[in-house]
Amino acid sequence: MRRLGLLATAGAVALMLGVTLPARALIVFDPTNYVQNVLTAARELQQINNQITSLQNEAQMLINQARNLANLPYSSLQQLQSSIQRTQQLLAQAQRIAYDVQQIDHAFSTSYAPATSSQSNQLLISNAQSRWQNSYAATQDALRVQAGIVGNLDTNRIQTSALVTSSQSASGALQATQAGNQILALQAQQLADLTAAAAAQGRAQSLEAAQRASAQDQGREQLRRFLTPGQGYQFSNVQMFH
Repeated sequence: MRRLGLLATAGAVALMLGVTLPARALIVFDPTNYVQNVLTAARELQQINNQITSLQNEAQMLINQARNLANLPYSSLQQLQSSIQRTQQLLAQAQRIAYDVQQIDHAFSTSYAPATSSQSNQLLISNAQSRWQNSYAATQDALRVQAGIVGNLDTNRIQTSALVTSSQSASGALQATQAGNQILALQAQQLADLTAAAAAQGRAQSLEAAQRASAQDQGREQLRRFLTPGQGYQFSNVQMFH
């Protein structure tokens, strides 16, 4: 009887252990859920990496924009303006018949006008002197302009070298564009110098040609007067200016 009681008690304990022990010892592992959690975490990490990359790209874009908008630290404008002003001053200092249409028209209606029988010998001499002085002054003016342009060559050489260096080391599009624009301005200034030299030389040559033409015309008039009794004594005085 006592043995039966012990067996009953052991059975009850075993039943209790059979029910409670698995509940405590069971660890549930769901591979599908684990994989899903890992994938979710990976996607979130990838999104974070994408955002970081996007921010880095935007930051680099802003840096590039800042470089593109940066002004060129070197400017040759002042030197170019000085060169142009020197050439302009030389042209403005033209002696006697300057680069003025009204002055030219007046000179060719007086000093360079065809000789006539009504003009006195003294007037012919005066016109010859004036023409010679005009040619002399124009030749001097042309040489002065040419000398000024030669003086600009060294400045232009320095500016060209500096601008090319600035263009090669430009950090952005704006700096490169500004360097290119200044190089074009320098070329324009050099072209203006060449134009000024050609104008000054052409002026001297034109006045010299006009002097020779007037001398020939006036020589014929003086020859006629020389052959006319009482007028030939003035011939040699006039011819000395031809």
